[in-house]
Amino acid sequence: MMIRKELVVMSNSPLKSYINGAWVLPATSTATVDAVNPATEDVCAVVAVCGPDDADRAVHAARAAFDGYAATTLEHRIALVEKLISIFERRYDEMVTAISTEMGAPYDLSYDAQAESGPGHLKATVKAVREMTWEYDVGTDGIVTHEPIGVCVLITPWNWPINQIVCKVGPALITGCSMVLKPSEMAPLSAQLFAEMVEEAGFPRGVFNMIHGTGASVGDTLTSHPEVDMISFTGSTRAGIQIAKNAADTVKRVAQELGGKSANIVFADCDLEAAVTRGVLHCYGNTGQSCNAPTRMLVEQSVYDAAVAIAARVAKAAVLGDPMKKGPHYGPVVSKAHYDKIQGLIQVGIDEGAQLVAGGTGRAEGFDRGYYVKPTVFAGVHNKMRIAQEEVFGPVLVLIPFKDEADAIAIANDSPYGLYAYVQTGDMDRARRVARHMRAGGVSINGTSQDYMAPFGGYKQSGNGREYGEFGVRDFLEIKSISGFRTS
Repeated sequence: MMIRKELVVMSNSPLKSYINGAWVLPATSTATVDAVNPATEDVCAVVAVCGPDDADRAVHAARAAFDGYAATTLEHRIALVEKLISIFERRYDEMVTAISTEMGAPYDLSYDAQAESGPGHLKATVKAVREMTWEYDVGTDGIVTHEPIGVCVLITPWNWPINQIVCKVGPALITGCSMVLKPSEMAPLSAQLFAEMVEEAGFPRGVFNMIHGTGASVGDTLTSHPEVDMISFTGSTRAGIQIAKNAADTVKRVAQELGGKSANIVFADCDLEAAVTRGVLHCYGNTGQSCNAPTRMLVEQSVYDAAVAIAARVAKAAVLGDPMKKGPHYGPVVSKAHYDKIQGLIQVGIDEGAQLVAGGTGRAEGFDRGYYVKPTVFAGVHNKMRIAQEEVFGPVLVLIPFKDEADAIAIANDSPYGLYAYVQTGDMDRARRVARHMRAGGVSINGTSQDYMAPFGGYKQSGNGREYGEFGVRDFLEIKSISGFRTS
């Protein structure tokens, strides 16, 4: 297939899947799904939905390609990934537009973070594998070595579409695995564009396969398939539980990054204006559609009222706008169904007796189209409320008071999730102490950002395994010990 130079979002034809080096329509299914631009409510792509036969064909293509690709040298695979990076950077603006179109990420966010995560993760993966020790001596005559785990199924979400695709596909490609990618049917444009990039980079036929489909149409086939060695999934905890059950019969490796309800502890000794403002803006980033968003702001009792006032002011000043335009504004949430879910949970907060200090139910003012949610803040919240325990996945922040350090840690850890956590304090000894007590896979102190090389993943129902850098690479490797290897 000739690589299309025009922007993929301009096509009116159903999006095809990429199986065994060819762009194909489903073999038996005639079903389609409309991907909708959440800012305009117009269809931006029609997706041809694959079925079980297509999923099976993709897995068998990956299995047939595995041995040959696994036998290639690491340097050869690095060279292919580096070519992929150069292609991505050449088509960067197309990716920005695709992401803003399919899931409503504002242009600046899409350019600076969403699309940037593609080459960012790929470069970090190359750096990680160059620095890793791939083989070493053990005992008197043995070695330990690392080998690709095999055929991988990669299932990715719509909220950070390229970030999650690349932090799975990159390590899989560079370690010598073959794979089937199933991107979200709600955000297919970025995946389609990325698949074109992989094809242009020249990976062997069958190493990378991508099928469009829904969880209902291909999920069970992919996750229970006997020829699949590993599943890497990002999405809801509910779906993750089902995937783990599907994988259990064949004892596959399962790595999952699931839900979150991240606590942001704000102590009285911090710069309150800066810390609360930063926390609100971070919660609303990506229109609240990030699993690590700091959606529970825990504030020391002595400054709680002041923090509520700051949070309400920041929320009311938030600007919503067209995702295709530059500027510091927020976009819509991804779909009508998701908009309705968020509206329902905001109403739950009101019904529970929480104090609504900003936002609320209904479409944001000034918009008669698009799934624009009012940036919302609840005060007077306690940690047993549903809005303090359930992941809203929208621009909804709750403020919870705490008495002292021990109380803050207890409230923060009183959650089924443990993906990320945040600490704001002027006392670095306390910051370090609290960070060590947080039951979360990552902690940010005073607004610091996570590096591409640092591990990302969660405790408890936020998942298992880690992504990014060396930690993400290792999830795609088996460990082999060979005794007597050094015997002469």
